[in-house]
Amino acid sequence: MKTSKSVLTLLFTVLFMLTISSCKKCKNENPSARIINNGTEKVSVQIKTSGGNTVNINNVQANTSSKYESYAPGNVTFTIAVDNNGNFVEKVHMDDCYDYDIAIDKDNNISTFVIDRND
Repeated sequence: MKTSKSVLTLLFTVLFMLTISSCKKCKNENPSARIINNGTEKVSVQIKTSGGNTVNINNVQANTSSKYESYAPGNVTFTIAVDNNGNFVEKVHMDDCYDYDIAIDKDNNISTFVIDRND
């Protein structure tokens, strides 16, 4: 009797843990980035991963947004260029299941946001 009660308790515990872990929306998907350009100039970004790979999102016109581009997780360097106004460089550690939004406001100021896809 005591053995069957222990087995049932263990079974319910395992089922409960499986239920909790399956609730995640994102499962080991690479991080991604996009540009939301509400400014007056075109915007480009170079995404360089710690593995040496590079992803470019080029020439996003004013009042448009790019699609998300994925890249390998790890230490990432974003080099953001708003037309000919110089470069803004930001180094970030990006894990799986995160999005990185690069927003340009009407005055061409740059803001960045990290979004957890599991929230």
